[in-house]
Amino acid sequence: MNRLAVSTHERATTQDIHETTRQLVSGLGVTAVSFLAGAKDSKQASKWQRADGPNPRDKAAARLIAAHRAWQTLSSAENEYVARNWFIGANPRLGERSPLEVLREGEVTLTLQAAQAFVEGTDG
Repeated sequence: MNRLAVSTHERATTQDIHETTRQLVSGLGVTAVSFLAGAKDSKQASKWQRADGPNPRDKAAARLIAAHRAWQTLSSAENEYVARNWFIGANPRLGERSPLEVLREGEVTLTLQAAQAFVEGTDG
């Protein structure tokens, strides 16, 4: 079992969803985080990141947690710049879709596998 995967899973599942959202917004921006979570409002993540803000619905929360796991995997192995580019760019492992799109479609496992393959250098 991959220690990095276990570590990012533990952090993402034990951390408050507002903090998870705040960290993602810090790295990816409000619009991108709202998009990947499936929100209709492009600024919704700005509400979710507030400590006293509303909680996202379960499906959105699951996408946020998965995105946080992928973000931690990539930014730990590379840096935040690489992680951001990975999230917004077309990815051959994802049928030339961006990880933002794939997460929005609910394909969590595929996204996490692609992030892991990238950091392991098996992305090609």
